[in-house]
Amino acid sequence: MPNWTQVLDEIIIAQQGGASGIDIVRKKYLGLLQQKTSRNVIAYYSGYLQKPGYGFGHVNDDDKNGLMNAIHGLDRTLGLDLILHTPGGDISAAESIVHYLRQMFGTNIRAIIPQISMSAGTMIACACSEIVMGKQSNIGPFDPQFGGIPAHGVLEEFEKAIEAVKLDPRTTPIWQTVVSKYHPSFLGECEKAIDLAGAIVRSWLIGGMFQNDPQAVDKADKVVAALNDHAGTKTHARHFHIEDAVGFGLKVVKLEDDPDLQDLVLTVHHAYMHTFANTNAGKIIENHEGACIVLCAQ
Repeated sequence: MPNWTQVLDEIIIAQQGGASGIDIVRKKYLGLLQQKTSRNVIAYYSGYLQKPGYGFGHVNDDDKNGLMNAIHGLDRTLGLDLILHTPGGDISAAESIVHYLRQMFGTNIRAIIPQISMSAGTMIACACSEIVMGKQSNIGPFDPQFGGIPAHGVLEEFEKAIEAVKLDPRTTPIWQTVVSKYHPSFLGECEKAIDLAGAIVRSWLIGGMFQNDPQAVDKADKVVAALNDHAGTKTHARHFHIEDAVGFGLKVVKLEDDPDLQDLVLTVHHAYMHTFANTNAGKIIENHEGACIVLCAQ
């Protein structure tokens, strides 16, 4: 299968026919991937790397319209391979999207991560029966954020303030200035958001990836403890690789174990990266039959 440069060359040649070479090549390899897996394939792609700051590049409720369009008319008994490339986004939107996908396919959903699926994207991957990752693939923590402020970090800072004031009351004015930036209910909101994210993923893991496993609860707790812990992960942008995901206890399939699958997945990925780099597309949700919704960044 072609590499990045060869995909671009193929796009340029297809473009000479007067049609959209980018669309032709991208759809071609999505179709070939479906022929390889004999499963439904939906690409759920954000162009956030090429278009930083694009407001709808994150996971949000409008994405369900794209998924509904992509699922319409598919033979749902074949299951779903969901190709994820996203910075993450709204937890509640991710919860609703997973509920919808499970209504359509049950737990017969496999996540494929060619490069990055962070935060809420990691949550969606955890809702799948297994996750396909390569050496270049990353997932990330899903600890909740409020305007870029980690909920765990707020609670840690508040506890630190309490301990500091106990040890030295003279520091009270300093910590009052720090803590006063939070509105009265903010600490409670942080606690609830952390609990919600953990509870959602825990239930998905128990009922999906670890279903019928007598150790399902313990395994789910281990995964949640690893991915919903700002103190341990240090930063919400932390990139976890395939070895990390395996260590957390997730069911991970190595993309390199099947060279043909690897070539197809990476070629599809290259095609989407070229699409975002050379068009005004900001997000694409597309199935192997060509049903597609494109959100434009301009």
